[in-house]
Amino acid sequence: MPNKFKLEDEDINLFKSSIGNTKQLKQDTVIHKPVKRSQKLIDNQKLQHEKVNNEFYFSDDYQPLLQEDPIRYIRENTDNNELKKLRRGFYSPEFFLDLHGLTQQEAKKEIAALIAACLRENVNCACIMYGHGKNILKKQTPMWLAQHPHVMCFHQAPKEFGGNAALLVLFDINNPSVNLR
Repeated sequence: MPNKFKLEDEDINLFKSSIGNTKQLKQDTVIHKPVKRSQKLIDNQKLQHEKVNNEFYFSDDYQPLLQEDPIRYIRENTDNNELKKLRRGFYSPEFFLDLHGLTQQEAKKEIAALIAACLRENVNCACIMYGHGKNILKKQTPMWLAQHPHVMCFHQAPKEFGGNAALLVLFDINNPSVNLR
């Protein structure tokens, strides 16, 4: 089978003589890779956004109807058995937050970060320890938690998790109508 693109030796020599003295060029084309934002930077921005969104729910002026001694709360549309299960130790906390030594603003930010982490990691129970101290955080923490739509209920922690200086919190991680991420 004849190759129609095959050149004869005369044609090749004619081409070389007309071009003259040449040398082969080096490949100098630089291929630029697309600049990607660092995944760590994206994750940090996402975490900050989640913290701000969760902190948005916490008002210092709102006074929810809480039952005291022991401190407990259950959201309106939540089954009362969930609070009983929480109180009896059916749920064990996977995340722990210690608020000792924090100001109210710092504590509010840390609680918002805890809620964001629990929702992101699909953790349904956490323990928040606020300590005894001057009872400022002991009074404020339940008020903040009662305002968040993902908090189903909370109850004073049993002795092994901090007793009357801590709360066990149960989050609604399965309900898409409440999912605000």
